Amino acid sequence: MSPSRTFILRPVATSLLMAGILLAGIVAYTQLPVSALPEVAFPTIQVVTFYPGPVPK
Repeated sequence: MSPSRTFILRPVATSLLMAGILLAGIVAYTQLPVSALPEVAFPTIQVVTFYPGPVPK
C-alpha cells in the first residue's frame, strides 16, 4: 500500500490535516519575535601597513 493511497481514500482527513498544519503555521508565525530596529554588526576590515619614512599629510 503506497503512502498516497491513504490520502486519496480519506479526503476529509487529508483536508483536516492540511488545515491543522496551516493553523499551526499561522500561530507559529505570529509568535516570531520582530524588532523594528534590529541590532546589526557589520563586519569591518582593518589594514595596517608599515612603510618607514613617509609622513602623513
